[in-house]
Amino acid sequence: MILTDFSNIQIYLKPGFTDMRKATRTLSVVVQAEMKQDLFSKSIFIFCNKKRDIIKILYWDNNGFCLWYKKLEKHKFQWPESEQEVMETNSFKLQYLLKGIDLDRAHPTLNYSSVI
Repeated sequence: MILTDFSNIQIYLKPGFTDMRKATRTLSVVVQAEMKQDLFSKSIFIFCNKKRDIIKILYWDNNGFCLWYKKLEKHKFQWPESEQEVMETNSFKLQYLLKGIDLDRAHPTLNYSSVI
């Protein structure tokens, strides 16, 4: 569930994969140095791992950074591979991304009762 309304801000995807060991400080450097974006603007920045089953969302919220993490237990995120693919997206597409919806179908909901 998204807890913030992202409809009036810019949303950027970092094409290709990002090492998910990176935390706020290193991802901030990626935003500024590689993506050439203003880290403190009203924008969010989204990163995905090589297996495409984890994403991190980074943004500045008035007095500190927020870093969200989502891992799919099954399936993959639809993710741009190359730098030539579009980096900017919108809140509608972000909702689809987080729900696992691709062009043809959504990932089914998984119901577990135990992790063992």
